[in-house]
Amino acid sequence: MKSLLKLGSLLLLLTFIMPSTAQAQFGWLKKKPAPTAPAAKKPKGKLKPYKKVITKESETDSGLIIVHKVADKHYFELPMDLLEKEILVVSRISGYVRNLSFGGAGMKSRPQQVIRFQKMDDNILLRSVSYNSVADEETPIYESVRNNNFEPVIMSFPIATMGKDSSSVVIEVSPLFTSDVPMIGALYDFQKRQFQVRTVDKRRSFISRMKSFPENTEIRHVLTYYGERLPDNQLTKSLSVELNQSFVLLPEEPMQPRLYDPRVGYFTVRQNDYSADEQKAATRRFITRWRLEPRDEDMAAYRRGELVEPKKQIVYYVDPATPKEWVPYLIQGVNDWQKAFEKAGFKNAIIGKEAPTKEEDPDWTPEDVRYSVIRYVATDIQNAMGPHVHDPRTGEILESDIIWYHNVMNLLRNWYFVQTAAINPEAQMARFDQKTMGELIRFVSAHEVGHTLGLPHNMGSSVAYPVDSLRSKTFTDANGTAPSIMDYARFNYIAQPEDNVTKLHPDIGPYDEWSIIYGYKMVPGVTDFRAEKKILNDWIVERAGQPIYRYGPQQGLPTDPTSQTEDLGDDAMLASEYGIKNLKRIVPKLLEWSTESGETYEDLGELYNNVLGQMNRYMGHVAANVGGVVRMAKTADEEGVVYTPVPREKQARAVKFINEQLFETPEWLIDREILRRVEGSGTVNRVRRFQVRTLNNLLNPDRLNRMIENETIDGDAYSLLDMMADVRKGIFSEVQTGAKVDTYRRNLQRAFVDRLGEVMTSDSPTISQSDIKAVTRATLKRLESDLRSGAARQSDELSRYHFEDLAERVDMILNPEG
Repeated sequence: MKSLLKLGSLLLLLTFIMPSTAQAQFGWLKKKPAPTAPAAKKPKGKLKPYKKVITKESETDSGLIIVHKVADKHYFELPMDLLEKEILVVSRISGYVRNLSFGGAGMKSRPQQVIRFQKMDDNILLRSVSYNSVADEETPIYESVRNNNFEPVIMSFPIATMGKDSSSVVIEVSPLFTSDVPMIGALYDFQKRQFQVRTVDKRRSFISRMKSFPENTEIRHVLTYYGERLPDNQLTKSLSVELNQSFVLLPEEPMQPRLYDPRVGYFTVRQNDYSADEQKAATRRFITRWRLEPRDEDMAAYRRGELVEPKKQIVYYVDPATPKEWVPYLIQGVNDWQKAFEKAGFKNAIIGKEAPTKEEDPDWTPEDVRYSVIRYVATDIQNAMGPHVHDPRTGEILESDIIWYHNVMNLLRNWYFVQTAAINPEAQMARFDQKTMGELIRFVSAHEVGHTLGLPHNMGSSVAYPVDSLRSKTFTDANGTAPSIMDYARFNYIAQPEDNVTKLHPDIGPYDEWSIIYGYKMVPGVTDFRAEKKILNDWIVERAGQPIYRYGPQQGLPTDPTSQTEDLGDDAMLASEYGIKNLKRIVPKLLEWSTESGETYEDLGELYNNVLGQMNRYMGHVAANVGGVVRMAKTADEEGVVYTPVPREKQARAVKFINEQLFETPEWLIDREILRRVEGSGTVNRVRRFQVRTLNNLLNPDRLNRMIENETIDGDAYSLLDMMADVRKGIFSEVQTGAKVDTYRRNLQRAFVDRLGEVMTSDSPTISQSDIKAVTRATLKRLESDLRSGAARQSDELSRYHFEDLAERVDMILNPEG
């Protein structure tokens, strides 16, 4: 639901010129005076008087940057003391175009970046600043870092006039916002290729609004592109995107940063520290977090362990556009985090509020960077997001706007239905009552707030709870379904009807409280992030070996079966068995629970597809055990290894489970009463895709090579030969029994042969430089023999033809030249 982008790839597109001190001057935690404002020298050229440029007709707004609109021209008036200061630029899409990207209004269109305005003769330079490389300014290497990290000039603006008393400079900035400037543009290069976009039409690109606040200036502008294959409105050959650029002044006094540790999950900022005493270019990572400090008068109480209120509370306002019935639940999702911050020593540290009305505060706007907002976006996207804006020097979170898409309610309905309807009367309908949906919104709200506090997903949390415990009403009432709300441990699909379990989702749990302690608990008297390291390590080691405090990062195709999305419990096979039992209870009731008189079967079709999706998740959870390697992050002062292969017996159980639950045709999914109401055809192909997806997952070359390595290192491992034999026997059981092969099994068997054929013809080093081809060839030879003997035993004519055909296909793979 959230990702961090890097600036480096963009900077490669820009021209690097002129050395500057900005790259490396941040001597850590040495509080330096603010940069001295440039001398108030008038430009050498002749300038117009201020009143001739900024006329009486000017529309002016004062704040961080004074902005003026004079006829069709737009000006920045930059105070001299703002020059050389570092300003964060956050680019967002404010007017969303359907199918442009995954997101909507409020989504970032570019990674956040740091800039500075710099005076040079008669011009103001806009320069991009990077904190990828740093060094303490008191070390000899500082000068080298400075000289080898030049800041690119993004644009140069002629000075139009000087402000009153020469205390400011005025520049016309229209070209910055009406040209295709990569730093703040709407489209990446791959999108331009995808949409066949040629160029920006400056005549149809314009600034629509400029607004300035004490700490930020906001520019709303429209870029219009010519294109051939556009995401929407293709007949027009035009793509107009409305953008909002936020110019945010970075804190004068940087926050004390805190080091990242891979055993606790946090979003981070990463830097190369060339002055670190590590005899290499050390990578340093700081966690992203809000600046949470006691008031000066409360510091003594904080040291004594008493709860104190922070100097500055974290406040989230709910967008006035939010439907009123959901506002209390969104607010409660924010307030649920208060108990976690109490563990870090702060009371009332975070709070959700309704946005003030125009009558209460006419100046309040969600675009003011002083306010963090849960922004309600009316699109059909089924999601919610919790991004944040942070200081790249220290990781300090400056502001956050949670993006709440209207259609996330449909996603919640589908999840809650397929995962709990078997045991939960509140989910046994296509439209939930307000209280049920409200509680689901509260749950997701709390999860997204967690992201805005700096916390990524923790997919290694749910494995801490034994499967059988999730069938216990006493246990789940006390603990929910996982130790962390940041896991994708959605709803309790394990509990059976006889268990009487009613607590069906996670709350903010012990891991979440621990992560807040790590990120936000102060270490009074320690004023250097390096000095905190041992203390933080002691906190972590104190909790080592306790599964509820484990962090497991999100993976793509999982290699660690204990750190997966959407799973529950400590045994994927047992958990999935219970989950399938519940799906088998739901399918016969789908028609009753999803339809109403006078309505179509649209909900029935959608919910049936979600049953298939849930079944597919179970297969993925189980398959990850095959060739799986469990990772437990540790440091040298902890006992044990970091990487441990999944035990042989558990891997064999996983393959057996897939053979029995999926490769044997899941007849219970093929419900004629449902299918004949939602489609004219497609069932056979759907089941084929479902089975083939899991088959290809099992036969993924990376998985096969891990199995080879595990056997090589550990000896008694579930080997590639074991797995190939078990899958072959499961998929081709009819060759031994002589049973009729149904349509679904014939498709699966053909897919198995095709997949092995792809392996045999592959030139990939991953395959050709390992034992994979040898084992595949042996499997095919054994299969050809089985198929020919099996065909002779078949009494069903089509099954016999099928075996004979497959035997010929195998022969062609093994002997391509005849």
